[in-house]
Amino acid sequence: MLIINGSTDDAGHEDPGHPERPERLAAVLAGVEDLHLGDDLLAVAPYAASRSELVRVHESTYLDQLGAFCYEGGGDLDEDTYATYDSWSLAQYAAGAGLAVVREMRIRGDGVGFVAVRPPGHHALRDRAMGFCLLNNIAVTAAELTSLGERVLIIDWDVHHGNGTQAIFWEDPNVLYVSTHQWPLFPGSGAPFEIGGLNALGATVNLPLPPGATGDVLRQALEETAVPAIDEFKPTWVLVSAGFDAHRADPMADLALSSGDFAQMATFAASHAPAPGRIALFLEGGYDLAALRSSVNATLGSLLGDGVASENPTSGGPGADVVRSTRETRLAALRIAHDAGQ
Repeated sequence: MLIINGSTDDAGHEDPGHPERPERLAAVLAGVEDLHLGDDLLAVAPYAASRSELVRVHESTYLDQLGAFCYEGGGDLDEDTYATYDSWSLAQYAAGAGLAVVREMRIRGDGVGFVAVRPPGHHALRDRAMGFCLLNNIAVTAAELTSLGERVLIIDWDVHHGNGTQAIFWEDPNVLYVSTHQWPLFPGSGAPFEIGGLNALGATVNLPLPPGATGDVLRQALEETAVPAIDEFKPTWVLVSAGFDAHRADPMADLALSSGDFAQMATFAASHAPAPGRIALFLEGGYDLAALRSSVNATLGSLLGDGVASENPTSGGPGADVVRSTRETRLAALRIAHDAGQ
């Protein structure tokens, strides 16, 4: 069963000409509809995250400032990020969507969660909006789960590094953050020597990839560098920052993935969930509407056993040497940190 929180009632958060636009969500939901799930699709009711749920990951002063900015009419928060009068309300619902999905999954003990909302979240810092993101949706849900004693693996396959999520959980040993992303690219973070703070050494795993990298290279990076960390961490929940802008058709970056690659990554993520009903995906980037629709369809189809990806997985791109270098750099950083702590 697919347990989803998603709505096309998001037009109040729109800046004409901006790539992060309402049509994205319509394409995503079309990808879900293409699966023809019938009774295997459950839409949970919208839910606005409460103040107490938001302050686990965001500064109170930032929340006040963002709300006031929106209610004063909004505008540009930075050169990439905008807000409108309606954005504060919609952002609270986007942040609460994951909470609603995961609570339903906990009740049922089964299902695949999909948080199909906007604005996206993984660039949002504790005290600042950034990169199209206002509130960090996946972080709000991860913090809820850790407050209940869970150990949360976050896999972020958006083409841009999720600097906000990394920073929020930098010192949290109960969250393992794994990111595949193009390098170099906005926001400039995500180097392999970024391994977590003193209280969570090794709980950040960055897998930068060069322009043109294909799915086989990404999978190699996950298997060689991420899997040992995941096996040691032993997650009880898996959350995915599911950005689809690493698709070869996407205009925002230069990786060369296909919908078939996203399907394989979803299978990889699910393989590390310890039980049914322990994996939820959160929409992040993805700006080519046709690629977004087909990638969502392939990703969810792979998790639900429905449908076949419209594109084969890719191979033959550059980056095998980068994967080896990344692994060596990470191991060296871990050794240095361990020696310094002795």
